[in-house]
Amino acid sequence: MAKQFDFLFKFLLIGDSGVGKTCIIYRFVENKFDSSFVTTIGIDFKIKTVELAQGIMLVYDVTDEKSFRSIPKWIRKTEQLATPEAQKLLVANKCDLNEKRQVTKEKGEMMAKHHDIRYKEISACSNWNIEDTFSLLLRKVFRQACNAETLESFAQKTFSLSVAHEEQPESPCNISCCAQ
Repeated sequence: MAKQFDFLFKFLLIGDSGVGKTCIIYRFVENKFDSSFVTTIGIDFKIKTVELAQGIMLVYDVTDEKSFRSIPKWIRKTEQLATPEAQKLLVANKCDLNEKRQVTKEKGEMMAKHHDIRYKEISACSNWNIEDTFSLLLRKVFRQACNAETLESFAQKTFSLSVAHEEQPESPCNISCCAQ
């Protein structure tokens, strides 16, 4: 029997390889961190995926300046391919690695302000700000849905993300997820 939902939304995490997108999702969905994840490479940029997303997290690694400099490219891609209603959020990951930090919080905030999107800092490893970040994007998407011409037409474009959290002990953060 299929689960019944009032609203179903699809989120997309996009950014350079190695920024921790898989670890962020794993932390949010499973409430676990696995430092043994290998970098998820070879996944093509799927136009259909972008077109269907209601929430988009643009993710960079604070210990990798190059991943931060790629954000404008990812923003342009989403502006070209996503619906105008898609809600965006700039996300700085690996904030637990402060001693290796190459991108300051101020630079991230300036980038977000320049592109008129919200900014959040997180750590998939330490589980810092993960829930709050997904909640923020969900609230933005939900407000957009409520402002849509008709909820009926918006609901026809939605998808499911079911999350069941189990209490897990915190993982040590001496190894960065998706480290290169």
